[in-house]
This record gives sequence, C-alpha cells and structure tokens, in this order.
Amino acid sequence: MKGRLKIWPRTLVVQLIAVTAAAVVISNFAVAWWFEIGSERQRETALNERVLDRGAAVAATLSAIPPSSRGAVMRAMNSPHLWQFTELRPGEGVTRPMSEEGARLAQRLTASLPPKARVGQVTVLLHEQLRDIPTHLLPAHNDDNDEAMRLVIPLDAKNSISMVFLRSKPSWPVEIIAAAAMAILVASAGAALMARRVVRPLYDLTTAASVVARGGTAPHVAEIGPDDVRNAAIAFNQMTEKVARTMESQRHLLSAVGHDLRTPITAMRINLEFVEEEELREGLQQNLDELQALTEQVLAAARGASGESKRSVDLSALVESICADLDDLGEPVTYQNHAPAPVSCRPNEIRRAVRNLVENAVAYGNKADVQIANNSDGYDIVVEDEGPGIPEDERIRVFEPFVRLESSRNAATGGTGLGLTLAKAIAEGHGGAIVLENRRQGGLRARMHLPRMAAKA
Repeated sequence: MKGRLKIWPRTLVVQLIAVTAAAVVISNFAVAWWFEIGSERQRETALNERVLDRGAAVAATLSAIPPSSRGAVMRAMNSPHLWQFTELRPGEGVTRPMSEEGARLAQRLTASLPPKARVGQVTVLLHEQLRDIPTHLLPAHNDDNDEAMRLVIPLDAKNSISMVFLRSKPSWPVEIIAAAAMAILVASAGAALMARRVVRPLYDLTTAASVVARGGTAPHVAEIGPDDVRNAAIAFNQMTEKVARTMESQRHLLSAVGHDLRTPITAMRINLEFVEEEELREGLQQNLDELQALTEQVLAAARGASGESKRSVDLSALVESICADLDDLGEPVTYQNHAPAPVSCRPNEIRRAVRNLVENAVAYGNKADVQIANNSDGYDIVVEDEGPGIPEDERIRVFEPFVRLESSRNAATGGTGLGLTLAKAIAEGHGGAIVLENRRQGGLRARMHLPRMAAKA
C-alpha cells in the first residue's frame, strides 16, 4: 500500500544486523528471565529460612523470660533497617488470612518452636505492603517502595509478638543487561562483517548488470565471497561473455551481408541503364533505392557506432535544425523552443536517431510535436504524436530488428523495421535510453534520454 510506513530495512546489511541483534536480544532475555526466576526463588527461600529462624529464636527466648523483661530484649534484637519486634496489645492480632505458602511456613515455624512456646496460631504473611501495617510495628528506617514479611507468634495465652522484616523489591539485573548489550554489539559487528563480505560482490554484480541493462559493456565481476555469491558472479561473467560473442558474431554477419549486397546492387544499377522501357526502369529503380536504403541501415545497425568522435554540441539547436528541415519538406512537425542544452555526443548519430523518431511519429501518428525537457542528469528529447499508440506488450518488441507493427511490409507505410533499433542503439551508446509510452489523451510519446556529458566511447 502506497504511503504506508515500512520499518523493515531494505538492505541486506541492515537486515542481517537487525535479525542477529533481535536473536541475541530474545535469547538473552529468555536466559535472563529464566536465570532471574531461579535466582529469585533461591533468594526468597533462603530469606524465608533466615526470617523463620530469627523469629523462632526470639520467640523461644521471650517465652522463657519474665514478661517485664521482654521489652528490653526485643529492643536489643531490633534492627532499624531490617526488622522490628513489637509486643502486640490485646486484640491487635492479624485478621487477614494467610496464603498457601504462608500457611506452609507457619507450620514450619510452629514446629521449630519449643513445646512450651506452642500456645497458639502462628501467622506468616508474605509480601505485605507497608501501608497495610501499623506504623508502630515498622522498623524506624523504611522505604515506601519496600515490601515486608510479617510474623505473629503467640508467647502465651494473652501475649503475642510481631516481627516485621523489610524485603526490597527485586531490582533490574544490571549485570545481565550489560552482558546482553555487549553480546548484541559483538554479534552485530560480526553480522556486519559477514554481510559486507556478501554484499560487496553483490553490489558489484548489481552494478555490472545495470551497465548491461543500459546497453553498455559489462565489466568483469570479481569472483569472490561465499560460494553462492561467487558462483553467481562466475555465471554472470560467463553469460556476459557469451552474449558479447553472440552480438559480435551477429554484427559481423550483418556487416558481411550488407557489404556483399552492395556489389550486386551496383551491378543492377549499371544494367538498369540498358532498360529502354521507362515505366519498367522507374519501377526497378525504386526497388533498388529501397534495397539500397535497407542495406545501408543494416550496415549502420551492424556498426552500432559510426566511428565519429564525440564533441560538445547544443542539443537544442541540433533538434531544431532537424525539425526545420522536415518542416521545409512539408512534414507536420513542430518544435518547442528550448534554452541551449550542451551535451557531449556524436552529432550525426544523434541526428539520425532523432530523425527516425520524428519520422516514425509522422508516419504512424499523423504529426510530431518535439520538445526538450530538462532531466536531473541530462536532457530528454520528447516526440509526441496523435496516432493509435503501441500496446504495452509490444513496446519492447518494436526495438528488435525488422519488427514492424504495420503488417503490409510497404516501405511507404512501415519502413524497414530498423529505425527504432538504430535509435535505441545510438541512445544507449551515449549512456542514455529510449522509452515509449502511450499518452493519456491519445497518441504515443517517445522519450530519448541523453546525459549532459556522456562518457567517451
């Protein structure tokens, strides 16, 4: 869906780092959670045992001394930061029920008391909130964030003691978090190094493929990296070499055919002079002219580049002169003025390519409206007509040699089928491209892109 925010990274390096970091985070979180639960259970068990032992010892001591001395003993046993023993007043006992774990600990505490101290119900309350405990029963120094473990132990039929033990809430496992952060950094660095080893040859492969797609000669891709990537580079190099050999063979074949055709055409022209019937001679002359034009275009397609050197020219003036020449010949061609557009090119080749596009527009679309549009890295020569356009599935095929959508094979209506082939080869030879698109209001738009300063061929 357009406009939708995509948070998933698009590059392989970032994806590999993200997946590795996520895996490390999840695994460390799981280990930390499991370790923390086990450690917390062990700490709580040890803490409960400590509190029960202390409560049983104090209760046994207080039950063995006179009531008048109990206050002094409890004050001596108190810790202002950890626990406090307080003798409860009549009716001040705990009325809340114990949890299952508290009841189990209460039984253990009762069993650890001396027989003469087992005079009533022992209460053990775990994880009590300080706000639920009377203030005079709390240690002097307490934090509202703390929890408490509370014991109520009867000393005799009338008297009981309260023991409130402060227990801090579990804190963040800082050591585990620090270790996890270090593991994430190390794993991400390793993933980045591995990704770079994979991505660099892939980047070179992508760059080379882009050069081929633009019609250039693919550079040799370094056959490095993991086996999968290296095998892809080897296959690409073999493919481009085979394609280059095939294209070169085709060019040699076309060139040979074109040159071989020139000799019989010349001989036929000489013999044509001996034909006395004027009408027959004119018909044969027209056929020879068409054959000569086809031969020259075959040779031009075979050569690809004319051997002409590149030089800086004003593209605007060049296109304007082409349109003016066709307009003088009575062709329905218009040109929209444009500021000077300097480009480095082979002018005669560009003239041939633009003229082919304009003549196609006139032949198939009744007229040609030509203009130059500025582009980020160069200029677009735009030729629009008012014809039927070209179906989308045919827009690539029309650039193939001798392909004509007009089926009559009449040179007056369909040409030779090499015009767009030559125009495409010339544009790509300058580092540009040609794109065909149907206009919304009807007709075809041919857009020939040329960079401002094309590389020297």
